[in-house]
Amino acid sequence: MTLFQAFVLGIVQGLTEFLPISSSGHLVLVPHLLGWHFPKDVAFVFDVLVQMGTLLAVIVYFWDDLWGITVGFLEALARRRPLETAEARLGWYLILATLPAVAGGLWLKDSVEAAFSSPRAVGFFLWGTAALLVLAELIGRRRRNLAQLHWGDALVVGLFQVLALFPGVSRSGSTISGGMVRHLDRPTAARFSFLMSVPVMLGAGAVALKDLLTMPALGEAWLPVLAGFLTAAAVGYLAIRWLLRYLGSHSLYVFAAYCVLVGALILATLP
Repeated sequence: MTLFQAFVLGIVQGLTEFLPISSSGHLVLVPHLLGWHFPKDVAFVFDVLVQMGTLLAVIVYFWDDLWGITVGFLEALARRRPLETAEARLGWYLILATLPAVAGGLWLKDSVEAAFSSPRAVGFFLWGTAALLVLAELIGRRRRNLAQLHWGDALVVGLFQVLALFPGVSRSGSTISGGMVRHLDRPTAARFSFLMSVPVMLGAGAVALKDLLTMPALGEAWLPVLAGFLTAAAVGYLAIRWLLRYLGSHSLYVFAAYCVLVGALILATLP
């Protein structure tokens, strides 16, 4: 992998992790369209660490929120009143929203791995993302904010997140859609989606860390990996800031149309 390739894929990861257009799908699509082929161990190292770049972006952007949730959660536990404050409740909601993805990842492991090796599946799943975004706009009444969130909302959004295990289904798209189906307004649904990405990304990174440290490709490809990590972090931060502002006054239809077009492009270029 060259520095240029790492830079391009870092931009792709940073943009598509948070915009509702599927980062996993684009990381399959872009090398496919450009004819880039990487050894499996190098691709694995790169994918894991570049995703850690987007994790850094969301932690930096939401640092005050995450710190407040963590402190409030621990203080409420120490006082044996785990649901005492809004911050403590939000901490529990984030845990609850994460559990379906953990269970789904274990249950659907073989199916997900098979989908990642199929560009055709990515194309169809991108159409699935488009359908979710349109559904959210048609059903959602967009009348509730983060202060009105409750455990049922967190569970539904968590179930929507299971869909994002498959490449082509956007994690942010599915979870924002889940929030909007529960009548959260767009910025609130996006904010909760980004906050709940932290435990998911931390868990994925922890699972991959053992294999990652034993791979010789890490030493061989450290410079491109570092370039991809930093690029994904910077672009991801900007993508979060832009999307939260955009959703304050715009719908998700443009992202749905994009997913339809990209899915069609993938399917049209396959033999």
